Formats: sequence, C-alpha cells, structure tokens
Amino acid sequence: MGLKTLCAGLAALATVATIGAMPAQAQDKKPYVIYLSNNFVGNDWRQQMQRVAQVSVDKGPLKGRVELHIEVAEGTVQAQINSLNNIIRAKPDAILVDAASDSALNPTIKKACDAGIVVISFDQVVTEPCALTLASNWERIPAVMAEWMAVQLGGKGNVLLDRGLAGAPISAQLQQGYEKVLANYPDIKVVGSYNGEYALGPEQAGVAALLAANPQVDGILTQGYGSGAIQALKDAGRPMVPVVGFSYNVAALTCVESGAKCILGSNPAYLSSEAIKLAVEILDTGKKPEKRSIEVEGDFVTTTPFESKLFPGTKMQTIEVGKNAFPDQAPGLTLPITPDWVDITAAEAAGTK
Repeated sequence: MGLKTLCAGLAALATVATIGAMPAQAQDKKPYVIYLSNNFVGNDWRQQMQRVAQVSVDKGPLKGRVELHIEVAEGTVQAQINSLNNIIRAKPDAILVDAASDSALNPTIKKACDAGIVVISFDQVVTEPCALTLASNWERIPAVMAEWMAVQLGGKGNVLLDRGLAGAPISAQLQQGYEKVLANYPDIKVVGSYNGEYALGPEQAGVAALLAANPQVDGILTQGYGSGAIQALKDAGRPMVPVVGFSYNVAALTCVESGAKCILGSNPAYLSSEAIKLAVEILDTGKKPEKRSIEVEGDFVTTTPFESKLFPGTKMQTIEVGKNAFPDQAPGLTLPITPDWVDITAAEAAGTK
C-alpha cells in the first residue's frame, strides 16, 4: 500500500515506451481527443479513477497533449452501449472503457476499432480482441487472499463471501477466485454471500444481515473496504475475525485500530492514467504493444506476515500508520495514488484541491 512500492507492479508495462522519452516533435502535435467511458461512479474508487485521469492530462508529460472527455453511462449495459455509439460518432482518436460487461459491449467496441479508433479496455475489461486491455492481475489477487484466509483459519471455519457488483466482470473473477481456493479446504464453509457493490454502506449492511442469521462466523472475504465488515462485527458485538479487503486508506487504518487480522489487495485507481498514457504512445508511434493484455502487479498489505505458496515471491507489506496508512488523508483514498511518470498528490486524488 506504500505510495511508491506498490508501483512496482507497473513493470508489466515495460513493453510500452515511456512517455518521458517521447520525441520532442510529439509535443507540437494537436491534442488527441480521448474519451473515457465509465459505467458506474457509486464508490470512491471510480470517482478517484476519474479524478486522476483528468489530473494526469493537466500536468506532467501529458499536459497539452490530450483533450479528455469523461462520459458516465450509469445504470445499465444498454446505457453504456448507447453512450459509446454517440462517442464513436464524434470520431475521437481513442476511447478508454471501464466496462459494464465483459462481452455485451463487444459489438460496439468492434465498431469503434473498425472506425480506426484506438480502444483500451481497463479495470473491468472486455473480451473483444481488437481492444487492448489494462488491468490488475485478477487471478493472483483473489487466490492469494483466499489462501491467506485459509491459513488464518487453520483450514477450518465458517466464512462470508462478497459477490461485489452484479454484472461486473471483476466481481465474478474475484468470487470465482475465492471459491476456487476455498474449495481445497473442505472444512471451510461459505455460510452466506452478499453484494457489497464496492461501497461501505452495502458492505456493512450485507455483513450485518448475515451475522444476524449465522451465530458462528470465523472470517469475511470482501471485495471492497473490509472496514464495513469490521464495523458490522463491532455493532453486532461479535469478536474480530480475519478480514479480506482492498487498499482503501480507511481499510488499513480500521484493521490496525480494531485489532482485526487483515490482508488488503491493491487495484490502483490510476489505471485510467495508465490507459491514457498507453493511448498517447500508440497514437504517437502508430504501434501497439506486442501483448494485447497488460497486467499490473500490486503489493498486498497485511497486519501479519505471510508468504504465498500459490504465488511465490508475491510482495507483502505490513500495515504501518504514517507509512502506508494515513489518518490525515481521506478514508476512501485508494493507495497508491499516483503512477511514477506524473506526480498526482493525495489532495488531487481525493478531490480536495
């Protein structure tokens, strides 16, 4: 969760030239028109994702290079399809898509590609082959966290499982990743599931309802904050149990303050910035990376030391207040806040500046 060390995962982007090394003549080109299509803004991560996208074209090496338009088609897959069709008619240079579905958008994405538009699907990615994808390693993340949970429980106990956001590709990947590893531990039982929607309120409410229905809960695997689950445990007067969550600032602080054992995975909100950078590099050079899919490898943060046997060498940090958990920063701030090629401040990422 450290603001610098978690950037190590971006070594996977080495197949793409560095913006800082762009030829001088590229700076004289007319700004590229790039649209970012987002289908959901109901949580801190998506809001931060949009903010850092804008900041990354307002300063640093991309300043003056991009005319960025952010379009939000919230609610349904069809709404995003309609929005994308309107964007395609505007004939931008590139479209970045945080998708409502991994497959339903494919015909529309193909239409954009056929029109000569660079399409990069990031975060929640599509399966249409013409689109490049940029995302965290969603095979490794849930596997390592479920493995951690199994170790904490000694291979036995009752757990609650977060299904995430209905219809979101990453939600399905996380749920399936958790379940695949837990299936190796027949004495660990999933006694209840809920939709946390990557938001504190639904997470806390979902866990609270399941605690009321289950007298014995030994662990909770969330797809969001984890801190909502911890608060539900407190409100129910239940003992703290191991919790899986993601690297929100409030999650790290709550894990330490509550005494709960936690592991937090990272999915940097600046994936949007990296998608913009990649689009500019492709437009400048006329060349795409050799690989269609680019993965970001972020560190995990834990309250207790842990070495993964499923993914040896996976980097772990211990949560330390003031070092990788910040009481003076916004609770919903997703860490790390900035890629290494532009300096996005905590205030900019949080929207307080």
